[in-house]
Amino acid sequence: MAPEFLSPEDAVKIIKDDDLLVIEGAGGGLLEAGALIAALAQRYKATQTPKNLTLVHVSGIGDNHELGLNQLALPGLLKRAIGGHWGMAPKMCAFAANEEVEAFNLPQGVLSQLMREIAGGRLGLVTHVGLRTFIDPRVEGGKLNQKAKESEVNLVELININGQERLFYPVFSPNVAFIKGSTADEKGNISFEKEPAYLEALSVAQATKNKGGKVIVQVQRVAQAKSIDPHYVKIPGNLVDIIVVDPGQWQTVDGQYNPGLSGEIRIPISSIPPLELSERKIIARRAAMEVTPGLINIGMGMPDGIANVAAEEGFYDRITFCIEQGIYGGVPAGGVIFGTTYNPEVFIDAPYQFDFFDGGGLDIACLGMAQVDHKGNVNVSKIGKRIIGTGGFVNISQNAKKVVFCGTFMGGGLKVNVNDGSLQIINEGKYQKFVNDVDQITFSGEYAVFSGQQVLYVTERAVFQLTAQGVELIEIAPGIDMHRDILDKLTFNPQISSNLKTMDKCIFKEEPMGLHAD
Repeated sequence: MAPEFLSPEDAVKIIKDDDLLVIEGAGGGLLEAGALIAALAQRYKATQTPKNLTLVHVSGIGDNHELGLNQLALPGLLKRAIGGHWGMAPKMCAFAANEEVEAFNLPQGVLSQLMREIAGGRLGLVTHVGLRTFIDPRVEGGKLNQKAKESEVNLVELININGQERLFYPVFSPNVAFIKGSTADEKGNISFEKEPAYLEALSVAQATKNKGGKVIVQVQRVAQAKSIDPHYVKIPGNLVDIIVVDPGQWQTVDGQYNPGLSGEIRIPISSIPPLELSERKIIARRAAMEVTPGLINIGMGMPDGIANVAAEEGFYDRITFCIEQGIYGGVPAGGVIFGTTYNPEVFIDAPYQFDFFDGGGLDIACLGMAQVDHKGNVNVSKIGKRIIGTGGFVNISQNAKKVVFCGTFMGGGLKVNVNDGSLQIINEGKYQKFVNDVDQITFSGEYAVFSGQQVLYVTERAVFQLTAQGVELIEIAPGIDMHRDILDKLTFNPQISSNLKTMDKCIFKEEPMGLHAD
């Protein structure tokens, strides 16, 4: 049966009170069905229906301002929200912090793989991912606010299989799914030739269809039946119920279409600008020194500067960037369109990417850090009442062979001066990032020690490593006083290496370092 072609306004009328709605997409507009999200928000404002929805989103969806899930932060529209990442939608984060919705956070990879489990009719996902973190039911169970804690809903269970601890994530039943593609033919076959990733779009469509739900796909254009090259079709027409055509849809919030993100063309790497010499570049450079040929994942925020360093130093073609959205090769984009890649080489479905990550396939991961404590625990997901979410962080940090956490030593207003190989603190940050106990455990130092992971914490003025005794100081930047600039700023006493070193002076100079030069 051919799908219906409807306007966004008519398409969202199929959503009923208490439905479970899955919205596919990722930060910066990636695969985001923007016309459908806006139509749902407008319908609720006008009619106060549908009410009490459960919203599931695998990744963060938004532009850090107004778009994406920000539009759905409306009292009464949502009863519960289950997200892999929240921070791209600050209005939704505030909505949850103010107890307007039951707010849950599960690892992005777990939700991605869970879509495949639902599609396959299985009971749930069994995995080690999340153990000893705030996802673990012995800690917080992924519950982000009091409303979630008071609900009877539990999204994760601790189980034991052959003497080994595992987490079990039960499946749920989607009623409606929003997905975005590039082209639909008249039979409903959906291609993704203009998109910068596949994410888990196919699994979401299969899961929703097999649970008796409705799949709505937003596309830019319509083609004659059977005219799309079958190699380009990502979602078969028999999985699609409704198609919405939006000729003006954007590839990302950065622009209507960038062929360098979809792989249509390869853009010159010279167009990726070098970073100015600041604390951000210092951290990116020092982290890049840990990178060897192999597969590397870089996180959002401070670590994404490593891609700029790789381009400037000319070694990007000797490593393979590998990001959780299902992309291999190229140079990851930063900022609001993080999750896309310039000059991608391979697109695969995100659930399979997370399979590889969870199995230990990554050689190194360079990730952000908002807080670090004396045990080596890292928090990136919730600071006080401010909700951010974990994204792919738990899957990646828990399973990469080597993890390099990247961030400034102090937060809020830090200003530094770099002068010919030396670092000076001009204006100290307002708050501590190295604390006695993190607000939320997104990465467990205890689990990392148990697993035998190599873990570093790189800042602009010092480098630490994780040991069985906790955090150990191993390097200090030239020009930095250990007591005044480091130890006196800590609320705990780190181990100090008997082989304490000075960070390489080339990190603190204007010219390229010659990193990984032949």
